[in-house]
Amino acid sequence: MTVLGADAFLGALLESLSAGVVACDATGRVVLVNRAMREVRGFPLDGPVPEDYAESSERVLASPDMRPMPWAQTPLMRALRGEHIVSEDVLFCCPGEPVRVFACTSQPIYDAANRVLGAVSIAHEVTALRRAERFRACHLAVEHVLKRAATVTAAAPDVLRAVSVTLGWPCAELFLIDDAAGSALRSVGHWDASGVASDGFFGHVPRFGEGITGRVWETGRAIWVPDIGADLSLRTPYERERVQICIRRGIRTVLAVPVHDGTTLLGVLTCYAGAQERHEDLLTVLMDGVAAQIGVFVALRRAEELARQLARAQSDFVDLVGHEMRTPLTSITANATILAEESAGMDHDGRQMARTIARNAATLQRIADALLDLAGLDGGHLTLERRRVDLVAVVTDAVAAACRTGRCDGVSTDLPPELYVPGDPDRLRQVLDDLLANAIRYSPPGAPIQIVLRAGETVAELSIADTGIGTPEAERDRVFDRFFRGSNVRHQGTHGSGLGLSLARAIVHLHGGTIRLTGNHPTGTVVSVRLPTS
Repeated sequence: MTVLGADAFLGALLESLSAGVVACDATGRVVLVNRAMREVRGFPLDGPVPEDYAESSERVLASPDMRPMPWAQTPLMRALRGEHIVSEDVLFCCPGEPVRVFACTSQPIYDAANRVLGAVSIAHEVTALRRAERFRACHLAVEHVLKRAATVTAAAPDVLRAVSVTLGWPCAELFLIDDAAGSALRSVGHWDASGVASDGFFGHVPRFGEGITGRVWETGRAIWVPDIGADLSLRTPYERERVQICIRRGIRTVLAVPVHDGTTLLGVLTCYAGAQERHEDLLTVLMDGVAAQIGVFVALRRAEELARQLARAQSDFVDLVGHEMRTPLTSITANATILAEESAGMDHDGRQMARTIARNAATLQRIADALLDLAGLDGGHLTLERRRVDLVAVVTDAVAAACRTGRCDGVSTDLPPELYVPGDPDRLRQVLDDLLANAIRYSPPGAPIQIVLRAGETVAELSIADTGIGTPEAERDRVFDRFFRGSNVRHQGTHGSGLGLSLARAIVHLHGGTIRLTGNHPTGTVVSVRLPTS
């Protein structure tokens, strides 16, 4: 290949590159700008290098911290002074256009005698890559904010600031559906980096199906508007009014994404840019990720608030029912007992009815007492009468009481001579009675039930193992919830209130202990109680 042919080949090669290439001679005069770089700079694709190339570069180039970059500090000029620069970011900031990021690699050009002939700089656009990296940091920042925030209203400003800074966009606003206000979509927070007066821009109430935010609310799908002033689909008076408000504020591009919890729409995240943006798909995917974080946070907070409301309602119900039931039940139980005891003059059916009334009234009395105990223990109204208690005596008395009712067949104990713990003997006896009654009730007559008491280093360990119907594994974490009864118990028609284990847990926790339920092999249940010994 001739020298002329080699030069032509080299020129064609440089023009075909997708990366921008700029070269200068030993004096610093720019002598080569390839086609890709001319397209970036907006220069004619052919012809000589513009005389004001260096001067015009100072108007559009910036360092990563957005400070203007003097020509002498550009990678090309630094390479001319002998530096070797590898993948250093330079920002291209053209007015009215989104900022673009280029990774520049630059080095000097030497002749055979090692004299500097000039320098060359190659620039690869990495705008999308850097934005993706910033969005990773944004996701972490959003996660950090949400972990510390108690409410979405408190979290919104910092979340939206992280999003806006990452995008390099001036404004963002978060809207959530307010079920208490008839399912209206309302703003819960915004971020504004412009410092411009709101002028109705923030805090407006979106209309369902109208405007960008309203259409996302209606469809549940993201909407990207690259140039809001030129979008002909925004035609209603309300939409045109919102467009004019955006234009007066200098807004060009709008991206709105739905905030979901699964398939449930919770709200809309709307972001605004002052310049027409590229990379629609990337930005939408990244914003969907932030919206998903917000959706999970909102759903969790609402679930927590619902759980608190349900707990308060249940507590109020328990307290109300317990108090309202106790007074009439006390009277009914007393009179029914007297009636049953003085039923000698009644016929057989009369005596049977009297005994049935007395028995069922006593059952209701026990439920009312349990409800009141739960309400008092949970609310801190009932205190423990603490003293040194011999757990061996408590277990022995509970077993003896069960035997007096003829229900202790199959019950065996493995107890030390004595084992003292600090506690309330009446409340601990209540726990033993409930646990033993459950083991007997849900086991076949005469089935083995073993009670074991052991002393650990700092705790007393009590276990009651039965060979009854057991509890399904998936339900074991719920057996201590109020009113919960296992599905196998309900299907067998065994009666119970679902309060005994709840009350036992409350008492054990007040003693600083733990209680748990596991399966027994091959069938049955093991309830384990651990109480501190000091």
